[in-house]
Amino acid sequence: MRSLTLALPVSPMAVRKGKTLAVSIQEHMAIDVCPGPIRPIRQISAYFPRLSPTSSFSEPLSPNQVAAPTSLSPSSAEKGGGAVGRGSSSLLLPGAAGGGGSLSAMSSMDTSIEIDSCDSDDNTALGTLEFELLYERATSSLHCTVIKAKGLKPMDFNGLSDPYVKLHLLPGACKANKLKTKTVRNTLNPVWNETLTYCGITEEDMYRKTLRVSVCDEDKLTHNEFIGESRVALRRVKLDQTKRFNICLEHPPPLPSPTAMSTALRGISCYLREWETEQMRSLEERGRLLLCLQYFPPSSDGDVKGEAKERARGGLCVGVKRCAHLAAMDVNGFSDPYVKTYLKPDVQKKSKHKTAVIKKTLNPEFNEEFFYEITFSELATKTLEVTVWDYDLGKSNDFIGGVSLGCHSQGDPLQHWIDCLKNKGTKVERWHTLTNELPGSTLQE
Repeated sequence: MRSLTLALPVSPMAVRKGKTLAVSIQEHMAIDVCPGPIRPIRQISAYFPRLSPTSSFSEPLSPNQVAAPTSLSPSSAEKGGGAVGRGSSSLLLPGAAGGGGSLSAMSSMDTSIEIDSCDSDDNTALGTLEFELLYERATSSLHCTVIKAKGLKPMDFNGLSDPYVKLHLLPGACKANKLKTKTVRNTLNPVWNETLTYCGITEEDMYRKTLRVSVCDEDKLTHNEFIGESRVALRRVKLDQTKRFNICLEHPPPLPSPTAMSTALRGISCYLREWETEQMRSLEERGRLLLCLQYFPPSSDGDVKGEAKERARGGLCVGVKRCAHLAAMDVNGFSDPYVKTYLKPDVQKKSKHKTAVIKKTLNPEFNEEFFYEITFSELATKTLEVTVWDYDLGKSNDFIGGVSLGCHSQGDPLQHWIDCLKNKGTKVERWHTLTNELPGSTLQE
């Protein structure tokens, strides 16, 4: 300590006694808290050792031991098997400290990986939800039976909530495919036992879509409050088999905060958000449409009359069956939908057909058929354009969505058109997804 004090510069706080230099209590404390020599930082592999089954677990590695690749000579191997075993353990961890190399540490590490996220306090504080999913292939419908919830987070001043459940199919327009249960008043353990059904769900949808199940608290005077949600990939549901889920509600995925970014990153983020919104708007689903196509080949029977005589000359019959989960276009949360069909190119503008208007519904049933007299060779060059509109009295009608079927289409519309041409005289039904963009359409009514 005396050599250390002689190396210190003379300060006003030092008191001279004879020929020695005394250190004040302030400087003494400052010396004691100095960090000292810098030690190497332990690497992440020290906390997660990767030991082979042939390694020796008889002795744990020292926390301060740093394993380095060393060569074992034959003489050192002959001195003892224990030394070789410990050497092989250190060789398995190049450049890493060997803390936690024992068998007990490995077993504790495995149990930590297998902990269920539903057991965390952050998730169980929101509550659990029990529901069932069933997909019927014959009717192309998805049934979701919301059974009950337990331990929901209280959202009202009385320590209770008024919960209800909402369903959304992602990706897709939320307004077009939102389903909602009834509200159960003043409870944290509601029981619904209510079945909500999505119509027009294809097997392809079951492989690529996700069902978002969210629980909310209803408030009559203010906005409804969000409690928690869960997302289920529909590919987990087997066809024509009921699958039950009992899941913990979670918070929605966090969104990046623009205040935490620099000015440049904030500008890039806004640009990307606008681009993503524009892309989603161009691919936005506006509901489903069930179409029936049937091509009648020319008939040689001359005794038929009326409509049968018209179809005997050959042509395409378009059946507009129904729509499901259309986008709401009116302030009351509904639409007044009707359907138009065109067979383009239409030089004489005589191919337009319209269904009747169904008032205040998002799931209308039309069951109307339209016939186009056309030869089979001409049909190969045509495109069937089907659009759905919302009728408004006294102003322009709103475009809801549409679909084009022809040889230049893609996906389900193309397959439906090919099946119709291959199976003459047979009705071919298929559900189609309505989008808010239709090539070649003016989108005006």
